[in-house]
Amino acid sequence: MTLFDLFLLATGVAMDACAVAMAKGTTTRRPSLGNYMCVGLWFGGFQALMTLAGYFAGFNFTHIVESFDHWISFFLLGLLGVGMIREAMSKDEEAMDASFAAKNMLIMAIATSIDALAVGVSLSFEEVNIWFAALLIGLITLLLSAVGLKVGNIFGNRYKTIAGILGGVMLICIGTKILITHLFL
Repeated sequence: MTLFDLFLLATGVAMDACAVAMAKGTTTRRPSLGNYMCVGLWFGGFQALMTLAGYFAGFNFTHIVESFDHWISFFLLGLLGVGMIREAMSKDEEAMDASFAAKNMLIMAIATSIDALAVGVSLSFEEVNIWFAALLIGLITLLLSAVGLKVGNIFGNRYKTIAGILGGVMLICIGTKILITHLFL
């Protein structure tokens, strides 16, 4: 997996957190530096940790599934991508709590990082430096979450759907590339 692939993967995984941060921004009157750090660290930290957890869980089973691991990666990333697109296009809007309390942030961080767990499992089948990949996923999520908070604060809910769709498409494309690479190259 190339650095560019990892960057796209990290960006795709971060879109969920970015979209939630945008929604959070719509409820925040004037975000402070602490609010940006809170959103970025919670979301970025959990994305990185869940990626590592998925990787090490999947790594224990690599020898068993190495002949069809590319299909698993394709399926997991495709399923996540389609789910992100469906969620982004859904008209079901949940009310966002304006609080940055640890309890609220923990729930949102876990909810937005479940896909990172599946991505970590997929990465366990690839030749990748997981520490670098998890760090990149965490940092990109941190940055995009902070940007999402600001964008949500400025523009409201207008771009939340686009971010979710774009993230889903990126995950589907990466899963497809993994499958094609293993089948034909």
